[in-house]
Amino acid sequence: MMNEWKKLPIFKKAMDIQELVDHIIKAVEQTDIDFEKDIQAEMIKSNLSFLRENAMIIPAKIAGAADEDMLYDIRMENAAIIRKSARELITDARGIQMHGFKDIEYLDLLRKEVDEFRVLFAEWVKTFNCWNYIIDRWGLFNPPGINYDDIDPDDDIPLNLDEDIDF
Repeated sequence: MMNEWKKLPIFKKAMDIQELVDHIIKAVEQTDIDFEKDIQAEMIKSNLSFLRENAMIIPAKIAGAADEDMLYDIRMENAAIIRKSARELITDARGIQMHGFKDIEYLDLLRKEVDEFRVLFAEWVKTFNCWNYIIDRWGLFNPPGINYDDIDPDDDIPLNLDEDIDF
């Protein structure tokens, strides 16, 4: 079914985080920080840009990994990107705080939301079918006991060129 991922608790939480990040960015932009003057202002602008980007990546990758029939390594690759982006939200928030943003209750709320997201994420990843796989020749996302250099069982299927093959 199309767009079933929109009903997932993890997706809903990701959208909540994205909305919170939008509010944080507006709050930072409305402070008395002079964004045109110095290197510190440039660093805050970079933090805001990264914050926005990371908040947008998370729901997009959830949607990309939500299909239960998707191969395990693809789902895990998306999950790794989601985890990286969620962790970077905290780093981005720390950077904004270090550069003088005083309304830290917003940043504390973001940390709380990301921690709640982490639990939903861990439960969601446990639902991935690790046996729906092809061997990941890079060796990152293979099921337990499967190595990057294992022989692919599908390679053992003989091809009979004498049979009629419809292309």
